[in-house]
This record gives sequence, C-alpha cells and structure tokens, in this order.
Amino acid sequence: MNLEKFLPLTETTFYILMALTEPGHGYAIMNKVEEMSGGKVRTAAGTMYGAIENLIKQKLIKAVPSEDKRRKVYLITDEGRQILQLETERLKHLVLVAQNHGF
Repeated sequence: MNLEKFLPLTETTFYILMALTEPGHGYAIMNKVEEMSGGKVRTAAGTMYGAIENLIKQKLIKAVPSEDKRRKVYLITDEGRQILQLETERLKHLVLVAQNHGF
C-alpha cells in the first residue's frame, strides 16, 4: 500500500489518529483532541463522525469490541500508526527547515 497518498494529514485527522492510539468513542475522541491541542482544535459531532467514517474506509482506524452497547469504540490500525509516523517525520522536517532559515 502506498501510504504517501494519505499525506499530508489535516490537523484534525492528525489529532484523531493520535487520540485513537488508545481505544475511544466519539465524544471521548472530541475531548481528547481538544485537550491535546490546548483547546485550539474543537471538533463538532458531525465533523468527527464524518472523519471517523473516512478513516475507517481508508483502514486507518477500526471499530473494536466494547462493553458499552450504546457507543462504538475505535482504535488506530497498524496502517494508521504508519501514517501517523510518516506525518510526524514530515512535520519534523518542516520545522527543521524553518529553524535552519532563522524561524
């Protein structure tokens, strides 16, 4: 699979994948994204569930069994972790280039 086709990630997608390094349901993901971003990224329910659908179709996250029948729980897949790693490396490179140019 050509993982580069998924890059660059949107900021919201990056945070969702990060949030799902541990199992979580939609509301918990929204809270975790807001917390990790220091309140800079807030995701509405519609946006969140649309992103979750897309990430499932792309096989970057998957639904996992849960004891709570009212909520679907999701977790990042191995491919999702690889994408997250590639994006992190890409962002580090951008920061390094900016620092080398005095920013």
